[in-house]
Amino acid sequence: MTSDKSLCAFEKARPMLMGLAYRLLGSTAEAEDVVQETYLSWSSASHDDISNAEAWLTTVCTRKALDQLKTARKKRENYVGMWLPEPLHTTTQDTPEDRVELSESLTMAFLLVMERLAPKERAAFLLREVFSSSYEEVADILEVTPASCRKLVSRAKANIQQKSQRFVAPAEKQREMVHAFQSALETGETSQLSQLLAADVALLSDGGGKVNAIPKPLVGLEQVLGFIDKAISPAASSGRAWVEELNACLSLVTVDGGGIVTTFTFGYDQEMKVNAIYAQRNPDKLSAVH
Repeated sequence: MTSDKSLCAFEKARPMLMGLAYRLLGSTAEAEDVVQETYLSWSSASHDDISNAEAWLTTVCTRKALDQLKTARKKRENYVGMWLPEPLHTTTQDTPEDRVELSESLTMAFLLVMERLAPKERAAFLLREVFSSSYEEVADILEVTPASCRKLVSRAKANIQQKSQRFVAPAEKQREMVHAFQSALETGETSQLSQLLAADVALLSDGGGKVNAIPKPLVGLEQVLGFIDKAISPAASSGRAWVEELNACLSLVTVDGGGIVTTFTFGYDQEMKVNAIYAQRNPDKLSAVH
């Protein structure tokens, strides 16, 4: 039976555990399952034998998430169309998510780069570089030597730096972008929006085989603006939209009579122009967005 003290220790660690599991899996539902499994393990553990509750919980959560990741990766091999992470609300207050490096590691661009890493590389990088665990602690969690742990982190860093530069734009720039995008959807006029997009902007869409979505990225300013004008704007004109903070970025949520249709989140380049638009349309991944 879980005591009030041990329950308090778990609840104190829960936001961190959820943040870790979500970054590893890119899915709120799968992360919640992992955190719940971690709680069940904690509730049946002998707490007198545990000297550091947070370290114990982090270890169990990481290992369960890695087990879940093996299953998830097999499913994603057969995924219909492009796979994008589930949107996550990040308007929490007084949590570790307020730290800049944690916010950067929640962006869609970062999570998609993480998808390209081997599972242990992903875990090692997150634990060391995002959650500030020591190499020795990470090595214990992953059951590798400290030297192997350093290699995992080094390889992950090299891959991340090679494949993506992640930037969180200032709030004012984000507001300007979201309002320009919303205006383009409502009016079909894209001239203001075009000034905020990078020449190599890409549009990615995840329908999961459940709803219409483009099968591969659209790349280039002309293609993206044309698709917004001819396909997205007409489809959105009968509904409404509002702004939410998702994945550490101001985002646009569109709805119709049947509920949420699409979330649009944005990636920014070094010049603070939008170089990626992520359209999440899979209804199974929109249930957590209200």
